[in-house]
Amino acid sequence: MAQTDRTEATKPANRSAVKPKAAAKKKTAKKPMRKIIAMPQVQGCHIIAIVNQKGGVGKTTTAVNLACALGRLGQKVLLIDCDSQCNATSGAGFSHDSVKASIYDLMSGDVTFAEAVLNTRYDFDIIAGSRNMAGAEVELAKLPEENRFVLLRDSIEKAQEKYNFVLIDCPPSLGMVAVNALTAADGVLVPLQCEYYAVEGLSLLVRTINENVRKFLNPRIKVEGILLTMYDSRAKLTTDVAEGVRALYPDVVYDTVIPRSVRIAEAPSFGMPVLVHDPSNKGSEAYVLLAEEVINRGK
Repeated sequence: MAQTDRTEATKPANRSAVKPKAAAKKKTAKKPMRKIIAMPQVQGCHIIAIVNQKGGVGKTTTAVNLACALGRLGQKVLLIDCDSQCNATSGAGFSHDSVKASIYDLMSGDVTFAEAVLNTRYDFDIIAGSRNMAGAEVELAKLPEENRFVLLRDSIEKAQEKYNFVLIDCPPSLGMVAVNALTAADGVLVPLQCEYYAVEGLSLLVRTINENVRKFLNPRIKVEGILLTMYDSRAKLTTDVAEGVRALYPDVVYDTVIPRSVRIAEAPSFGMPVLVHDPSNKGSEAYVLLAEEVINRGK
């Protein structure tokens, strides 16, 4: 009996039985990213405020990845981080503690425009955010009425000499900082998560732009486009929301939708756009398609 046990023990293991999953697993080749072909630079400088008073809709993600995609398509791009959370700054590869000059310093008059601009490794420049922007709401309110809404516009005036596109990442509110961005901008890009609560606030934002900002502060501003984000075609709510928004704003919603993607969500933790983190990801391709739409609308 003992001999039989030893014999059984010395038999080679059945590898296919021990590791059935490994045997069944097949390697799949990564899909190559669609080739990015540079487009002619648009004429003039187009300032786009990326705004939504609701948080968590993909606003900063869109700001960073659209800036990168526009740069890859041959445009000269500046991204301005106006949010006190500084997520666009870290998403572009900078620690907010390490930058020497920020948008707050520029608006305070402590640095020049040239001193505030940082070059990234990702085909666009950035003016970093600052946690001090949280207090800018109060400081702006103390300024004379003729100055409090145009401070950002006047601070970034020199951007028009160098860039084709200036993207302003706004805080999730319609406070003084966001109104400054709307006053400085030519157009507004509204990231919209495909959920009911996100849609509820859309009409308020559009009404604020049309009835208040355009009437009293910036007559040239328009809603550049509504971008559907975190899109999941398998979810009925997603498709219902998308159809409803397209019906309400048929000429404004972008054809491109940004899919729900783990790669998009994890790219900021590496301090880079998803186009760099995973160029073949469907989210990367979506942002390139969005950039092409933005360029075509800016012509």
